[in-house]
Amino acid sequence: MKKTLFLFLTMALGLSCSKFLEETPTSFVNRANYYKTEAQCRTAVNSCYEGLRPVYNSMLWTHLEGTTDIAYVPSMSDVNAILDINPSQCNISKTVWSNAYKAIMYCNAAIAGVEASTTVDGNVKAALAAEARVMRAHWYWLLTSLFGDVPFYTDDVVDQPAMDRIAHLGRMSAAQTRAYLIDDLLQCCPSLEKIRTCDIAEKGRAGWAMGMMLIAKMALWNAYADTASGRDWFQIAYDALVQLEAVYGDLSSYPLEDLPFSVKDTPERIFEIRHTYAEGTLSYASNLATNCMPSYRASTGLYDGIEVPILGTDAKIGTCNRPTSYFYGALQPDNGKDKRADINLGRRWQGTPFVNGIRTPWMGPKFWCPYMKTTYDSNNYPVFRYAGALLMLAECCCEKQDREGFEKRLNAVRSRAGLPDYSVGNWEKARQELRDECARELFGEFNRKFDLVRWGIWYTSLKEYWEPEMASKGYLTHMRRCHRYLPIPMEQVVNSGNALDNKEYNEYGL
Repeated sequence: MKKTLFLFLTMALGLSCSKFLEETPTSFVNRANYYKTEAQCRTAVNSCYEGLRPVYNSMLWTHLEGTTDIAYVPSMSDVNAILDINPSQCNISKTVWSNAYKAIMYCNAAIAGVEASTTVDGNVKAALAAEARVMRAHWYWLLTSLFGDVPFYTDDVVDQPAMDRIAHLGRMSAAQTRAYLIDDLLQCCPSLEKIRTCDIAEKGRAGWAMGMMLIAKMALWNAYADTASGRDWFQIAYDALVQLEAVYGDLSSYPLEDLPFSVKDTPERIFEIRHTYAEGTLSYASNLATNCMPSYRASTGLYDGIEVPILGTDAKIGTCNRPTSYFYGALQPDNGKDKRADINLGRRWQGTPFVNGIRTPWMGPKFWCPYMKTTYDSNNYPVFRYAGALLMLAECCCEKQDREGFEKRLNAVRSRAGLPDYSVGNWEKARQELRDECARELFGEFNRKFDLVRWGIWYTSLKEYWEPEMASKGYLTHMRRCHRYLPIPMEQVVNSGNALDNKEYNEYGL
């Protein structure tokens, strides 16, 4: 980790403010000679977004959606798809770990530099520092959600002693990390304008709404993980979410037609990963759609036997991710009332059934990239949406047995999808209905595994739905209970002087 941090310190904060998500840092700056103007401070904050595109890709999708009760990836060669992962064999761990900690280093530097500036307006400084704190919270939220306990630091790494200390940090309790970040966001978010993300002038920035979502996300993790502090985490999540509800309003005003990833910067989205592609120009594309579209035969121009004009004729389709029979059979069956079914699932196109997809649906138009060139997926990937906030509100109300509040939020999501209102009979069934609704509404949005793990049902759900599905297709899986979290890369364990560990994996001989 010491060598990695040293290399990171040679990298840059110099970004274009107008295209901050389309530029790459090239040189690191000295705090003593920087942060003199608002533009310089904003440029430093831009660096906090570095790493989003490399992390949010098809590999992360496989881990968060393709190893759950609702989706799988039919592959024997992808170790992530069959959970044949361990501390020495897990590329996704390396990708997330290196990019997240690099971004955290940038966040810490930006926060320290902006707050220390003596030449920039105080309100501007507070807002920019708050934005950097929101992004730092995002990176730690992602790390703790994927790895559990991880090293935690907020220092600006300015010298060798600081670097040495951080390089030898061990795991810190994920619950304590989240508690710190929640308190940090509660303190700084009032400095951000209380508006929807779509109303921020510069698209793609993290603002107040994302801060509220992160507070709620981390509080709900702690509601199940923290039994020692005595804090009412469900109430903390609820308080943040009702603020979002007051700003975002009626869910029915956000159309289902905006759910596809190809529809960008929609008013309902609170945070999304942005991509662009234009032939012959600098592009930032990913690779998820190539694994989420129906099989394609270039010689006929047909997608699983039929024409789909919006997909064009230049796409290159890889191994196709698939929904589990539990999802398409029980949660979104064919000819049901759920309007999202034809968005989530690819059974037919404009009334014409796919040859094979009508029996085992493909991933639906939600994930397709219109007129994709080879594998260049230029869709934006939603990470947080307002509907997800309402479902978390329903969860808070469920755990507090607030029937009116639960039904109001759950039925707002169901009503938009064309489903009848749900009435609570008993709370155990209500809890299951909420979890099923989370699957239907947030299908494929980098979320499902996090929910299953924090609910404590990931392993049993996979045993019941995912493992039999894979076995029926002839795929040998290697799932262990330790796979609820990713292993820390072995080289990071060694570089830390063994301050880090993978004890849970070691218990299984991995």
